[in-house]
Amino acid sequence: MKKRNLLLNLLMLIVLTTSCNKPSNEQVTAAYTQKGDTVFISDSSILRSKVKIAEVEEIPFAKEVITAGTIQPIPTQFAYIAPPFSGRVTKSYIKLGQKVAVNTPLFEIISPDFTTAQKEFFKSLSERDLARKDMKRKEDLIKNGVSSQKEQEEAANALHIAEKEYENAYAAIKLFQANPEDMVLGQPLIIRSPIAGNVIENNLVTGQFLNNDTEHVAIVADLSKVWVTAQVKEKDIRFIHVDDEMDIHMSALPENSIMGKVFHIDEAIDEETRSIKVLSVCDNQQGLLKLGMYATVHFLDKPATVISIPEKALLQSENTSYVFVQSAPSTFIKTPVQVEVTRDGKAIIVDGLKKGDIIISEGGYYLK
Repeated sequence: MKKRNLLLNLLMLIVLTTSCNKPSNEQVTAAYTQKGDTVFISDSSILRSKVKIAEVEEIPFAKEVITAGTIQPIPTQFAYIAPPFSGRVTKSYIKLGQKVAVNTPLFEIISPDFTTAQKEFFKSLSERDLARKDMKRKEDLIKNGVSSQKEQEEAANALHIAEKEYENAYAAIKLFQANPEDMVLGQPLIIRSPIAGNVIENNLVTGQFLNNDTEHVAIVADLSKVWVTAQVKEKDIRFIHVDDEMDIHMSALPENSIMGKVFHIDEAIDEETRSIKVLSVCDNQQGLLKLGMYATVHFLDKPATVISIPEKALLQSENTSYVFVQSAPSTFIKTPVQVEVTRDGKAIIVDGLKKGDIIISEGGYYLK
């Protein structure tokens, strides 16, 4: 029994000692008084040791906007290859993944439409040459007094009409990317690449018949640079400008960060998503970015000088964030602030404070 009483007395002594060394909430509360939003701290060593103050500082800060995006081709570097008319493929020159230059032959096609255009060209060429000879003959005759002025004018008019018909027929052949000067009647039309790039889709089969309403039979694209199309919320669009830098992160390439620049910001907002489309050009020399991929896009605004305070200085009421600003050595005023972002233990303040203000940087929750 004596042993048990001794143990109980020892436990009570430990509890009493701990209670004496640890200040109670009543002790801390008694160390200050509050009138409205103004707090007066008394000369209590307990509270002063727990409350730290610091001067508000300015730092350079770049606003970061993070959103989702997709990889898309640049239209001027992307070409759908479709037949200009109905016909049959007689030869294919390409294979999937092949690199091609501008005007590289892709495939040959024969068609009654192209044969008709050839015939019109050669007919107009023949009529033009005959009209030139007739004009030359009439000029020689009139010099010798054999022909009349009227006959010469008729020959000149016939030559003018023949030359115009030849020009139209010549232009019709050029529309097919064929060379009229090297053309042979009945030869197939060679379809050529309008851009330099790689064949990323090839549906050509030798001998197949293509209709003139066929969407496309191949795709040539230069994907050394691509567009990243991002949807930016209207509240964040003010932080994004043409030529701003940005970088993208892909879930398929977690260790790679690819840099780019803002190329275009749409003038209209998508009323369903309340977002604005932003196009950025990204380098893709290594071919890591595949069309249709999803990406996380980080836009970085140009750095600006902003107010920065320790994150621990922020306190939260029901509707707002606030800090305690010193107005006298022992007097602090509860001041609402607008927080832009918190990062790495710092809070960026956009309204409510100015450089040089003295605030409670730590321990402000004792005054709540």
